[in-house]
Amino acid sequence: MYLHELKPAVPKKAPKRKGRGYGSGNGLTAGRGSKGQKARSGGGVRPGFEGGQMPLYRRIPKRGFSNYEFKKVYTEVKLSDLEVFENGTEVTAELLKANGIIKEINDGIVVLGNGNLTKKLIVKAARFTRTASEKIQALGGKAEVV
Repeated sequence: MYLHELKPAVPKKAPKRKGRGYGSGNGLTAGRGSKGQKARSGGGVRPGFEGGQMPLYRRIPKRGFSNYEFKKVYTEVKLSDLEVFENGTEVTAELLKANGIIKEINDGIVVLGNGNLTKKLIVKAARFTRTASEKIQALGGKAEVV
């Protein structure tokens, strides 16, 4: 097989050439029908428009409260990620970002108990899982909530 023998997997269909005479089958009005808003250039209505009738999204009652815009987004760090630091190091969000362990600090750091830790560290974060704080304290380190 050579490059010139390659063909597309699915045969390509030629695009419709609208407004190119009667013989094309799409001449004159170019498949838009005659007159009306949709026949005009730039014509048509926005999505959800129902011809002036009150649209569905405004007819349906709005209920409840969404906490979405107020929620806190924490950056997760595993215990095994903290293994790169030396004994007695004070681990902060800024230090984690400087070392490339996390990309963003967001609303704070949450330390998860995944993996093992073998070093005594002073970890400062917004939240700790129960297993993470137990593992840090078991080695003589500190889990400080900032």
